[in-house]
Amino acid sequence: MSHEVTVHSGFRGLRYVDGRFDQVLEPGRYELPARRRFARRAPAVSIVPIDVRERELNIKGQEILTADKVAVRVNIITQFRVVDPKAAVEQVAAYLDRIYSDVQLAARRSLATMTLEAILTNRNQLSEDILRDVEGISAGYGVQIIRADVKDLVFPGNLQEIMNRVLTAQRMAEAQMVEARTRAEREALEATSHADAKRVAAEADAEAKRIRADAEVDALRRLAAAAEAYAQHPALLRLRELETLGALGANASARLYIGFDKHSDGVDN
Repeated sequence: MSHEVTVHSGFRGLRYVDGRFDQVLEPGRYELPARRRFARRAPAVSIVPIDVRERELNIKGQEILTADKVAVRVNIITQFRVVDPKAAVEQVAAYLDRIYSDVQLAARRSLATMTLEAILTNRNQLSEDILRDVEGISAGYGVQIIRADVKDLVFPGNLQEIMNRVLTAQRMAEAQMVEARTRAEREALEATSHADAKRVAAEADAEAKRIRADAEVDALRRLAAAAEAYAQHPALLRLRELETLGALGANASARLYIGFDKHSDGVDN
């Protein structure tokens, strides 16, 4: 009697006949031949399901020495996908174990070439180095490494305390820089405002002086025109004198001194 096998979505089935690879099966339902008791021996058929979905593997690190001899533990989150089910099964005994060891060895090689300062300041570079190192290797057994991100870096206790102090000092220095920058910007704004105020005051004073100078020039022009008119018409000057005397006569506190000409005989007229 035959029986059925279902290959679910997200999987591929490796079909083997008498222990030999036959083909890769897409998702679906497949019927396996039944073994008959008195008939000629039927081939032994089996289907091995392989997960081809994107998956994640946490690589827990061991102590690794950096280029400057600092012991570091690194944890790496690896995202991968089986792209060649046949190679993943037949090229290595257990592809998950192989991914684990390959990523771990790649991390060791990368950390051994980097100083502690380089690791702290450029963790992304470490992740990129690991990915570049391992992706070619994993392709040989049918696995695509999508990402290999450094999740945690663990340092010895005394070093961790020193790093925390350094980070605290850096944060304080950054805060002081921000405060100093803000103060400098505020002082610059105040200086600009003060300079603008002085400029406006200077411009107003210059304008007032210009107006006074124009008024004085205009007054001098008027006086010059009046003097010329009086010179050409003496009667106008006499009329101006009479107007002035009339105005002074209306003021009770004003005093008038009038000089009289003397005749040759010494008698005043």
